[in-house]
Amino acid sequence: METLPRDPRVVVIGTSSAGKSAFARTLARALSVPHVELDELHWAPDWTEKSNADFARLLASAISGSSWVADGNYSVVRDILWPRANVIVWLNYSLAVIFWRGLRRSIERSVSRTELWHGNRESLRRAFLSRDSILLWILTTHSRRRLEFAHLQKSTKYAHLRWIEFRKPSEASRWLSASEVPRGAQQRHEPRR
Repeated sequence: METLPRDPRVVVIGTSSAGKSAFARTLARALSVPHVELDELHWAPDWTEKSNADFARLLASAISGSSWVADGNYSVVRDILWPRANVIVWLNYSLAVIFWRGLRRSIERSVSRTELWHGNRESLRRAFLSRDSILLWILTTHSRRRLEFAHLQKSTKYAHLRWIEFRKPSEASRWLSASEVPRGAQQRHEPRR
């Protein structure tokens, strides 16, 4: 059985399209704490990246409270975010699961013209015919991200962090369902390493 700290400061990580934002949003809602989406802080209109200084400033302000759930993998702000966190949730899914999720999500968002952050929208052209394709990004970063996160998990640099790892979406869903209990209460956790 796993419990979250009384004042949870959780960072949800995983390869692009793992479902970090959806997981973090649901957990934040269950815990009644703010949700901090790093993509929203990072991107400006027209898919323009904010400067590292602006990104860091926005993040520092967003995580100044005693409890929150953040999602994202941005290494450029890791040394701001992770020292304040007390839990890392790693959605460590297989490439097949991630790619299928990315494909389905890209098509759905492109067809529905869903606005993401600051007016940015995905398009079929961007998803399939661009060097900025999320699908290409998934294929080229999945293995690297897994190695990076495994190294960080073993590193002493962030030894204060408690890691919760899920290898299947069903494990994460079960744990989220159990997370609807108050902070500090018992919660189910069945990570596979």
